[in-house]
Amino acid sequence: MSLSQKNRWREWLILLAGLAFFILLSQSLRFRIDFTEEKRYSLSPATEEVLSQITEPLHVDILLVGDDLPGGMRRLQKSLEETIRTFDSYSPERITFSYLDPLQVPQEEQEELILDLSEYGINPTNLFVNQNSGQQSQLIFPGFLLSDSEYETGALILKGEQGMTQDQILNQSIENLEFEFSHAIQKLIDPAANSLAMIVGHGELAEDEGYGLVEALDGNNELFKVPLEQAQRAEDLMNFRVIFVQGPRESYSERELYLLDQYVMRGGNLVVSMDGVAVDISEAGGEGTLAMPVDLGLDNLLFRYGVRVNKDLIQDLNFGYYPVMAGNFGDQDQMVPLPWPFFVQAGRMQDHPVTKGLDVISFRFVSSIDTVKADGVQKTPLIFSSDFTRTLPAPVRVAFSDMDQPPEVSRFGEKNLPLAYLLEGEFTSLFKNRFVPEGFDTNEFKESGSGKVVVIGDGEVFQSRRSFVDGAPLTLGEDPFNQITLANRLFLRNLVQYLVDPEGIIVSRTRSFKIRPLNKVKVAEQKVFWQSINVLGPVLILVVLGLLITYARKSRYSKKSV
Repeated sequence: MSLSQKNRWREWLILLAGLAFFILLSQSLRFRIDFTEEKRYSLSPATEEVLSQITEPLHVDILLVGDDLPGGMRRLQKSLEETIRTFDSYSPERITFSYLDPLQVPQEEQEELILDLSEYGINPTNLFVNQNSGQQSQLIFPGFLLSDSEYETGALILKGEQGMTQDQILNQSIENLEFEFSHAIQKLIDPAANSLAMIVGHGELAEDEGYGLVEALDGNNELFKVPLEQAQRAEDLMNFRVIFVQGPRESYSERELYLLDQYVMRGGNLVVSMDGVAVDISEAGGEGTLAMPVDLGLDNLLFRYGVRVNKDLIQDLNFGYYPVMAGNFGDQDQMVPLPWPFFVQAGRMQDHPVTKGLDVISFRFVSSIDTVKADGVQKTPLIFSSDFTRTLPAPVRVAFSDMDQPPEVSRFGEKNLPLAYLLEGEFTSLFKNRFVPEGFDTNEFKESGSGKVVVIGDGEVFQSRRSFVDGAPLTLGEDPFNQITLANRLFLRNLVQYLVDPEGIIVSRTRSFKIRPLNKVKVAEQKVFWQSINVLGPVLILVVLGLLITYARKSRYSKKSV
């Protein structure tokens, strides 16, 4: 064997050994370098922590399928694929995916599958697509199913705020893919439930007896109805990650306020949904009724924390409808939906992990909220009214007869009124420089502490409506008359997720991807030029390279032959 042949074999062996080395290295050392400005292909530390807990392979069924999907839906579909691949790159176990069209499964299984999807919040969306025969409608299911060897869960991925353009909704949905997917994985692999408390004993949750809260938070949370009179000390409440005070009708005593106050001082999370005025809608017929101010004993506590629920009602021209009896037709009662400005449909959200990208949230007889000075407390408004709002100070007339006339737009001159506040930071106790209620140890008293408090000016925001057919409570946010589901349920879930773990996967909802639309004028003017560059450019480059290589070879071998 000649020396040149030995050198050639040595070069091949070195090349093969190098390839084998890099293959083995790639199996043991997995890493990615994300050069995108928004870090599209990177995950938050909280998401990586969730992925590190995966102990078996997972499979994803992508439900967003269909022929001739518009460009925006194809982009969402491809973004979901990219998200799954990114998660798979970070996961210690394989995460695979396939496509599943719920409308293509056997007929005997289709109805059950669609009902299961609705339990995950995945409802069909009617999409209009352009085809050769014209514009046609097509049902799609913009969501996914995630399963391991034993359990299954799912999530909706197409979400956006009211008033957003189609591009903004799609971009918002793509931004939230990491949260939706990591949240689904967390529910699947971590069945441990958070203990939450619903305070009872003051007429709370009178409308649905807590069904709305229980149904919405079923899964990763366990709710308990807790009468404060049974708590002997503040430490008895510290097992609960969040405490809800929902629509009380009777006043809280000093002893009960002390327990709630000391729960917050010890780092607890308190959610207070309360009415500034009392409304009896059953008395709204005929001449109507008056909504009168109520004193629930919570005002002083919230005032010390930095907010005040006012004794008024908000009316908004972005309103819902209320069914009113409008006589009989034959022997059948006729119900007519009439505009009801007291039912506020709030679609303007703060850019915050709890509310970013939420759709409309329904409020019924909501009061305005003001902030007051509270050193060390950060106050974040979460939800706002529309640009056409007004406040009516108590006493407020509430009468169905007022629905007969359309509201005068000129009277609705207020806008962006906060309907919910998140308070965070170092709170000062209501009982600082005051006597501690009888029965409590003064040595256990804390005069300050860093908890979190959420205040909402509507006591029914987390209470479900009842069906007109059988009177059964409906899913939280479901409108019994208009056949729509609003975002109250999702708002509640995000809120609990944030309060329980503010630095967890909920942070990924703050991700922002820029929309970089093409300049349509330049596209029209320079279309042919750039098409030529893209089509002819690669060909010309190859031709030039070929000529250079040919010239170099000729020059090299012609010199050797001389």
